[in-house]
Amino acid sequence: LTASDADEGRNGHVKYSMKKITEKASQIFKLDAETGAITLLQSLDFEEGDCYELEVKAEDGGGFSDTAKVS
Repeated sequence: LTASDADEGRNGHVKYSMKKITEKASQIFKLDAETGAITLLQSLDFEEGDCYELEVKAEDGGGFSDTAKVS
């Protein structure tokens, strides 16, 4: 994921977090709070689930935030 903020310094630094994630998805996906990269913790198995939804929050140092749904 990528989010940007035009502010300089601390207020322009964006951090990422999972806002809404199922227990099952939290065992499969990892979100890097600094880069926004989503990686797999284990292989995906189509028989266990064919679709996952995550809600990710991007927040700047000034307290402003937005969310995105990732499927």
